[in-house]
Amino acid sequence: MATAADVPTHEAFMWPIIERLKAHGRSMSNAEMLEDVAQHMGLSEDVLAVRVGKFNELAVAQRLGFARSWLKLAGVVDNSQRGVWTLTPAGADITPIELAENMRQVQRSYSRKVREARDQPVEPGTVAGEEASGDWKDQLMAQLLVLDPSAFERLCQRLLREYGFIKVEVTGKSGDGGIDGTGVLRVNLLSFHVLFQCKRYSGSVGAGAVRDFRGAMVGRTDKGLIITTGTFTADARREATRDGAPAIDLVDGDALCDLLKDRGLGVRVRMVEEVTVTEAAFADF
Repeated sequence: MATAADVPTHEAFMWPIIERLKAHGRSMSNAEMLEDVAQHMGLSEDVLAVRVGKFNELAVAQRLGFARSWLKLAGVVDNSQRGVWTLTPAGADITPIELAENMRQVQRSYSRKVREARDQPVEPGTVAGEEASGDWKDQLMAQLLVLDPSAFERLCQRLLREYGFIKVEVTGKSGDGGIDGTGVLRVNLLSFHVLFQCKRYSGSVGAGAVRDFRGAMVGRTDKGLIITTGTFTADARREATRDGAPAIDLVDGDALCDLLKDRGLGVRVRMVEEVTVTEAAFADF
């Protein structure tokens, strides 16, 4: 039977985390990472079953967590409040030798980095209130339209993970009916296999594109999702919900901006407190 001594140290998990993030479009959820990294490292079922500490945690999950925390301090990875981890540009370019040196520096200056992290200034482009709605969406859309197609696919992949999808993979195979990726949406006790398509352009998606996408879904799943930076024609929306055919969910550019804002992907919201003194209220005293 395996013991805690048989579980790799948190340092041993660091480079595999980077490798597997690269293999999965630079983002993974906690659950995906646990399963994928363990398989990549060839960890046995006995090792995966080892539990430690007063909270009886899985040792592998605990040490993966330690590894992610150190990598985040080093600026190699980042995470959202929903447990989705992403590889930063610095992390995407780092080598094993550079990582080792970087970690030594981080460990020597841990206290200083923590203090700096608490005092991060608000970045330019912050959204200050709904009155700026039109401006921020125009600015965001301009950024989306200049993204490389593969980068836009990775962004959609990350967004789906933020909304609870698991096993999200970008396929992007030519001749696959426009299917760019697959994912699994878990709702309570039920799971749904979903195929998705990402269209990064400023035009309108017509009914023909929806029909082609549905044709590619046949025999594979009944759930489909099309995400675009553009718009959908009225015919496309009718086709997506046509009676007798599997419904396809549509996310246009305006809705995409709202979803990115909701999950804080490329958009930061700063709440501004407004205090007003109501003079009439004092007349009752």
